Amino acid sequence: MPDPRRRRGRAPAPELPIRLVALDIDGTIVGDDLVLHDRTIRAVAEARRRGVRVSIVTGRMATSGMEFARRLGLTETVVGYQGAIAREMGDGREEPLGRLLRHRPLDAATALEIVEWTRSVGLVPHFNNLETLILPADDPRADDYSRFVGGRMTLVPDLESWLARRRTVTKVIAVGRRPAPNEAYADAVARFAGRAEATISHPEFLEFVAPGVSKGEALRWLARREGIPMAQVMAVGDQLNDLEMIATAGHGVAMGNAPEEVRSVARYVAPHVDEQGAAAMIEELVLGEAPSGR
Repeated sequence: MPDPRRRRGRAPAPELPIRLVALDIDGTIVGDDLVLHDRTIRAVAEARRRGVRVSIVTGRMATSGMEFARRLGLTETVVGYQGAIAREMGDGREEPLGRLLRHRPLDAATALEIVEWTRSVGLVPHFNNLETLILPADDPRADDYSRFVGGRMTLVPDLESWLARRRTVTKVIAVGRRPAPNEAYADAVARFAGRAEATISHPEFLEFVAPGVSKGEALRWLARREGIPMAQVMAVGDQLNDLEMIATAGHGVAMGNAPEEVRSVARYVAPHVDEQGAAAMIEELVLGEAPSGR
């Protein structure tokens, strides 16, 4: 069996069969090369063939999550931006986005404070609003961001002027070379407590969403919508933004490449992403196959 780990949070005792699987993307089902391997595709397909619901729950925008969902053959709801947004799967053609099911944005005044503070600690802020990436026109890494997250990109003279015409924005993301985002994380949590949720979604990304928004809260919403108890939910992730959903699910799984804070709340620890650890856990916990090579 997978290695049991100490846990905290409100997760119920696990029950079988697992009826809903929530999958993070980066560091979980794909590595730095962003390649979805055949083993993962096969494991997900077999789980769905047996009637298991499988949803992408990501810090990326929903449209970016949908690209991976389509490669996996999924039709279930996609949760984006740490839970700030959820959409039905579009068909990729006439209805590429899918119906918006919920949107919990951050207020503009708090977002402006976040922009100023992130710059003061040496990070580079930009916005995600619904399915659009908002970047200053002079940002030298604009093309890099666009390739990573997908979706539409809008270049603006400056973030403050763009924000001044709006009451809300979906997410603020502050980018920096490692380990700068992690070093700023604790201060961000304390400084914006009660006004924004700060989290790490990638070693170079410190992100801010509306108060109360998290993958854990979104997963509970998704499970209620599907009529599935949390005891029969499996959640797999690798970063601090996955911590709440791993701690909330009956079958919480941290990737072997996850930091200790994340592994400490998981019921199981999967092999590393480079070993297709998410596929291994689906095979073992959902499909009941004996572990191979572990």
